[in-house]
Amino acid sequence: MDLRKFFGDTVLTTRIKDVVNWGRKYALWPMPFGTACCAIEFMGVVSAQFDISRFGAEVVRFSPRQSDLLLVMGTINYKQAPILKKIYEQMCEPKWVVAVGACASSGGFYDNYSVVQGIDEVIPVDVYVPGCPPRPEQILDAVMKIQKKIDPGAKLE
Repeated sequence: MDLRKFFGDTVLTTRIKDVVNWGRKYALWPMPFGTACCAIEFMGVVSAQFDISRFGAEVVRFSPRQSDLLLVMGTINYKQAPILKKIYEQMCEPKWVVAVGACASSGGFYDNYSVVQGIDEVIPVDVYVPGCPPRPEQILDAVMKIQKKIDPGAKLE
């Protein structure tokens, strides 16, 4: 039996995975882990001028159990590393991590015994944002890259 003959063009077929990823892409719940000046730039990202809510990430959470996007902003030292790892482990799957700024990405100019030389030594990172501090537009670009990672077949505009 040909379903097109019966239903015409009134039926849309897709995969459950695609529908779920579409919902995830536009419903990111970020958790900021800010320790330095990059966290100040994140305040600009959630303000009206840059408006992260346009990308579906306006519900900023401060509980890892309610978040799926961890934004690490600033310097992480070895004393903080176990805390960061525990927060990452408390997040539900699927989860994504953005290293915002030079310090989170590579230790920045703090090349010494106490600073982690990139948070990827502690937790996996999905997107790196360069800069010291990065512009708010760069953080929004990282959110768009996460969206593209969630739903690779979709067009982002």
